[in-house]
Amino acid sequence: MPAPAFHEQAGAAAFTILFGAFDRHNFGDLLLAHVVRRMIRRHGPYANLRYGGLAGRDLRPHGGHRVHALARLSATVGDAAVDVIHVGGEILTCSLWEAAVMLLPPGQAEAVVAQLDSRPHARTAWARDQLGVPDLVPYLLPENLFANLRRVIVHAAGGIDLGSVEPGMRAEVVAKLGAATSVGARDRQTRSVLAGNGIDCRLEPDPAVLVAELFGERIRRRAGHGECARIGSGFPGGYLAVQCSADFGDDETLSQLASQLERVARDRHLGVVLFRAGAAPWHDSLACYRRLAARLCGTPVALFRSLELWDICALIAHSQGFIGSSLHGGIVAGAFALPRLGLLRPAQAPEASKQVAFAAAWGAAGAPAAVPVEKLAAGMDQALAIGPAQRTELAREWAAACRAAFRLVQDG
Repeated sequence: MPAPAFHEQAGAAAFTILFGAFDRHNFGDLLLAHVVRRMIRRHGPYANLRYGGLAGRDLRPHGGHRVHALARLSATVGDAAVDVIHVGGEILTCSLWEAAVMLLPPGQAEAVVAQLDSRPHARTAWARDQLGVPDLVPYLLPENLFANLRRVIVHAAGGIDLGSVEPGMRAEVVAKLGAATSVGARDRQTRSVLAGNGIDCRLEPDPAVLVAELFGERIRRRAGHGECARIGSGFPGGYLAVQCSADFGDDETLSQLASQLERVARDRHLGVVLFRAGAAPWHDSLACYRRLAARLCGTPVALFRSLELWDICALIAHSQGFIGSSLHGGIVAGAFALPRLGLLRPAQAPEASKQVAFAAAWGAAGAPAAVPVEKLAAGMDQALAIGPAQRTELAREWAAACRAAFRLVQDG
């Protein structure tokens, strides 16, 4: 007898839990929860939908969700049937220590890192106590947490460094994914490592490729209000949406970045708008952006302060192109058929870049996926030279592949 379709099972389940790293402020993770929720609703009904993370947080003021700690959700659901859906992200290589630090307030995180970063055993013990979980890879569902667990779905998981993490972490990933009902990886690099460890998984795009199709009208409306509207009126000739993590914050890198951005902007009479794709620790820094803005002497520049998810989407969608280190900043630009260019961190090898890995699996319309800072201008010249029709076709291919992946999992 064939297995019942996922929507039939989920419709009978008492709870469906979306699980991911959207318990902190990171643009991509917040967006993934919205996309996956919208897609599974097409295969519903899904009663008692909940959002689970490692900590209880209310990200609704930033366009996210009210998130409950998994341990609390476990106590809430009791013996009721549960389906857990991992919404994606680079969850296979996020360690317990990294997860715990990124859930701290920034000031507190700096103090903890200064105290514990060079003491691996002490920092692991602190992280276990902080989060109340023993897992080395905490954004994969812990074992035996729910008494009546029906299915565990992992959508488009990333883990390009999985081959080089410490063996205990990798073994935990393999064990957890081996027990899952269905596993998807968002790039070939991750999929290859998993296959080498006996995990059969699909290759599927990051769900954020559907942002324009699912939320395009909402994002267009958002562009006409608040800070987005002020940016639009302040740059009548257009602007580049630019983002970089705190890793780019040394003086030499910032000077190179400013010089390269000025060349691209000057040649096309564009402004530069700097925005944060994440405010959690180890993400983007306002201080870094202020120092970069001070170096952009010959280019109109603005610092976009909003951290609201849909404001950030609108800023990117109404730009003339995206440049940055955020994978999801580039995916959103690509979904709206805009030029985009990834940035490699100082000394980062291309094979360690999520942007490079994603483009190798899903295409970059002929432009480089990511370049070092000193090659930014040349790389963006290539990205801007690609015609709108070619970019639009790639966006359609992404969306079609993602819809097919959801159908395969939820209808099969």
